[in-house]
Amino acid sequence: MTTSADAHAQLPGRRRVLAGGAVAALGVVAGVQHTAQAADLPLLGTYDVVVIGAGAAGMTAALTAAKQGLSCVVVEKAPTFGGSAARSGAGIWIPNNPVILAAGVPDTPAKAATYLSAVVGADVPADRQQSFLSHGPAMISSVMANSPLRFRWMEGYSDYYPELPGGLPNGRSIEPDQLDGTILGTELAHLNPPYLAVPAGMVVFSADYKWLDLAAVSVKGAAVATECLARGTKAALLGQKPLTMGQSLAAGLRAGLQSAQVRVWLNTPLTDLYVENGAVTGAVVTRAGAAGLVRARRGVVVGSGGFEHNAAMRAQYQRRPIGTDWTVGAKENTGDGIQAGQRVGAALALMDDAWWGPTIPVPGAPYFCLAERTLPGGLLINQAGSRFVNEAAPYGDVVHIMYERDAAAPDIPAWLIVDQNYRNRYLFKDVLPTFTFPDDWYSSGAAYTAWTLDALATSIGVPAAALRSTVSRFNSLAASGKDTDFGRGDSTYDHYYTDPSVLPNSCLAPLWLAPYYAFRIVPGDLGTKGGMRTDARARVLRADGSVIPGLYAAGNASAAVMGHSYAGAGSTIGPAMTFGYVAAMDLAGAL
Repeated sequence: MTTSADAHAQLPGRRRVLAGGAVAALGVVAGVQHTAQAADLPLLGTYDVVVIGAGAAGMTAALTAAKQGLSCVVVEKAPTFGGSAARSGAGIWIPNNPVILAAGVPDTPAKAATYLSAVVGADVPADRQQSFLSHGPAMISSVMANSPLRFRWMEGYSDYYPELPGGLPNGRSIEPDQLDGTILGTELAHLNPPYLAVPAGMVVFSADYKWLDLAAVSVKGAAVATECLARGTKAALLGQKPLTMGQSLAAGLRAGLQSAQVRVWLNTPLTDLYVENGAVTGAVVTRAGAAGLVRARRGVVVGSGGFEHNAAMRAQYQRRPIGTDWTVGAKENTGDGIQAGQRVGAALALMDDAWWGPTIPVPGAPYFCLAERTLPGGLLINQAGSRFVNEAAPYGDVVHIMYERDAAAPDIPAWLIVDQNYRNRYLFKDVLPTFTFPDDWYSSGAAYTAWTLDALATSIGVPAAALRSTVSRFNSLAASGKDTDFGRGDSTYDHYYTDPSVLPNSCLAPLWLAPYYAFRIVPGDLGTKGGMRTDARARVLRADGSVIPGLYAAGNASAAVMGHSYAGAGSTIGPAMTFGYVAAMDLAGAL
């Protein structure tokens, strides 16, 4: 059966454009009607800038606006602040930022521009790429000057395509330094919790995880684990509430807003944008259970996140199979800001894409796989029992390949196959080496185990002979240290989450010790990456390329500056913060 969404997706080019134009025209009419009704609503306040969303993009925009002397309010749908950024590892990809330059990273504007262009290609206009590169370093400097946030270079976390011109094998990514949450006072209770909790009593940075995975087999891994515990002990003795990663980033931005006396209204969802004389001049929101109008003298910045938890939008714009239960994005991200922008004429782009990653649908919350698929002694297979990808490739690429191949050779779900030797050596999610997996992983179908490959194949419904042949072939490649089938280990990036004690290729080790394990792999994501089209100044555009006066967008409510690719760790948060900063600077007339 073909749904109306399917039919729209199948319209040929000209008919689809005309259909989109008709929808936009209806949206403008609806916007006029909404405006007439909104004018009669209670006025909740008038500010220079109204920001929608208290994530990394929105809070950076608000902090920047305030420091430029503009009055500002942040309205947030959730009962918490921080959005998906608070849940994340908070890597931030900003070339030529002051943190990496101070650390001696050999970056230059020319290298960065060459690399980003090679990664993104023609999907994103060159002036928008350049805006990100030009303003990113200034954004980091501004955040450090106006908040307690400090940052650390994630040394060794390679750009995702370091072999491309301008790529850096040692990486450009930074992450927040440790922050004491007590600086927020009672507001700390409203911080959105992390996607994965840090082990009790420890202070862990994103860059530590690659070594914690190896703590059972690596001297350095054990030393890093000890250091994490020592940090936690010190913080406890000082009476601190230590925060790192996304918790530090969100708390630090919120502390900056507190100092700047910027109000953040939680539990205040956006209902619609307010338009007067063709310009966006406010927002209709629901506050304390009642609708009200917040006016904006200069404009509205939408930083409300993507649409990963909106099943209807995912079905309309994205390939099947797709689901809202495979994402780790904040649960409030249902596309409200994108839809509000569309109603006032905003063009959309990249709606088919997301910040994908191979994901295990374990009960409770899906698990976004990073190290597990890269560590030596594991491989990915499809429903035919065959390998189909370099398991250590950038996570977005792996899922793109899963979708591209699925119709011809089903790769959804795929399966991560490991053996007991792998389990004896490496952390898996939060399960220590040699420890058994939770029973509900097995009862839910997220994991299987068997004493032979044939029995494992039967459990997951793949041909036993094919699985045996695939593992045999993989073992021979591991012994040689060269993956001539898919190039695993050819890129510097492939070796980040691996075991340097494994030779000759730290990505590759044979599977030989029973029992064997299989983990269901589905196309999960960190959030969607499609949204309103914006220009180099973060202004929202109509389908004809004209600017919607007073409307700006940043973060996952806007179409990503990374296009269909992913330049390095933090390619979500880095541009989100940068274009939040750019929007505020433009509103202040300071660009």
